[in-house]
Amino acid sequence: MTVKHLITHSGGFHADELLSSVVLTRLFPKAELVRTRDVSWLEPGPEKIIYDVGGCYNSAKGVFDHHQRPCPIRVDGQPFSSFGLIWKHFGREYIADMAIPSLDIDPIHKMFDLDFVLPIDLLDNGIMDPSVAGALSYLTLPNLLANLRPAYDDRSPTADKDAFFSALSIAQNFIESAIRDYAGKARARKVILEAIKKVGKSQILELPQGMPYLSALNEAAAPQILFVIYPRGADWTLNGIKLSNNTFQQRADLPIMWAGLTDEALEKATGVVGAKFCHNARFIAVAKTRGAIWEMAKMAVRLAQ
Repeated sequence: MTVKHLITHSGGFHADELLSSVVLTRLFPKAELVRTRDVSWLEPGPEKIIYDVGGCYNSAKGVFDHHQRPCPIRVDGQPFSSFGLIWKHFGREYIADMAIPSLDIDPIHKMFDLDFVLPIDLLDNGIMDPSVAGALSYLTLPNLLANLRPAYDDRSPTADKDAFFSALSIAQNFIESAIRDYAGKARARKVILEAIKKVGKSQILELPQGMPYLSALNEAAAPQILFVIYPRGADWTLNGIKLSNNTFQQRADLPIMWAGLTDEALEKATGVVGAKFCHNARFIAVAKTRGAIWEMAKMAVRLAQ
C-alpha cells in the first residue's frame, strides 16, 4: 500500500486524531501529514488516508470519519472515534512494526483497544463523562493532550501546526510505552506461571527479577500466594499482591509493627539481620540478602493468618 498523504482536519486538535496520527505516521513515515479542511484534499484517492474528517467511514476508500450519521459503531453498539477506526484497521500492523512476537499481536491489540482506545472513543463521542475519573479528571489523557494546544490568543500563524507536531511525539510515547508494557507482561506471564507450578502450595512466590505479576497470578488461580519476593539491585524485596489494579487492598498486608521502619529499628522489630526498610503502607519491604527476605516473608505469612 503506497500512501503519500495522511489527511486530517486543521484547527484545534483532539486526542482521537492525534493518536491516530501516531499510528499512521509510524506505518507510513514517508507520507506527508496534511491538516486541512480544504475540500479538494478531502476527496478520497488511492494514495490518501483521510481520518477524523471526510464525512464517511469507508475503509476501502481510505476514509475514517465518525462525525456523520449514522456513526460507525462497534459490534457491542459502542461508537468509534477516528482513533478506534484507525486502530481497528491498522493496529495489528502497528504492533508488528514494534517487533512484538506474532503470537502476542492479537492479544495485545485486543487489550490495548479495551483499555486505551475505547475510553478515547467514548470520551470523544460524549458517551463517557470525564467526571468518572473524579479528582483525576484533569489528568486524563485526552485532557492532558488538549492542554498542549496553543493559548487561545496565540496569534502566530503556525501556532496550531507547531503545537500539533510537538504533541505528536508526546502522544507517541504514551502509545508505544503502553504497547511495550503489554508485551512485557506477556513475557513475564510465562516466567510467572512456571514459577507458580514449582512452588506448589507455598504462600510465597520467588521470581528471578522484578516483573509485572498481578495478571498472571490471577490467571493461575493461585489465591494461596500472599507475597512475592525477588532481587532488586544488591537487595531483595518482599511485595504484597493487590486484589486488582484498581485498588490498594492486598491479599495480605505486611505486619503493622514493621510499618515505616528502617535499618536497626526494622531489624529489632523483625529479629532479622539485614532487614532494611518497610513502607508505611505495608506493601513492600527490603532486605540485604535473599536469606533475610525469606525470613521476613515467612514471618509475614505467619502474622497474616
